[in-house]
Amino acid sequence: MPKKKPTIQRGFTIVELMVATLLMIIVVLAIGFTLVDSQRGWHRMYNRIYSDVATDSYVARRMFDSVIRKASKEKFLLDGAGNWIEVYYYADANSIDVDRYARFAYDSVSQLDIEYGIVEPRQTLSIQAVCGNVSSCVFKGAGFSAQMILTLDNGSQSATIVSSAVMHNQ
Repeated sequence: MPKKKPTIQRGFTIVELMVATLLMIIVVLAIGFTLVDSQRGWHRMYNRIYSDVATDSYVARRMFDSVIRKASKEKFLLDGAGNWIEVYYYADANSIDVDRYARFAYDSVSQLDIEYGIVEPRQTLSIQAVCGNVSSCVFKGAGFSAQMILTLDNGSQSATIVSSAVMHNQ
């Protein structure tokens, strides 16, 4: 009688399939959690960078620097409490006398304004809102330089900006 050859069955056992499936589930979950966490972090950073506080602080710093740098060294007025600062500048390059003014003022209603006007006779030309969400603002001056310490707060994010500039015009 001829001997039967043992047949070798090819394939995986149920235990091997379950272990492989479990490992794949663990890998997919780990990748999923990593993607979700990095997406959350990206949104958090995006909201922090492009929030009201960030954009307002950038605008306030740039405007303060621009106005103070074009101001005359002749004089500037500063409120004793530091709530406003007024600087004087030339209307154009051909002016002999300082004939315009710019006044930064914190009105304690969470807004920083700048008022532009003519010195003689005193006349306001325009008032422009620089930024909102202001919780405090203090102006200081020393020599030919001016400083603004501005704190912005929108309820979820706050920032304190310190900006200094030197008056350059004669």
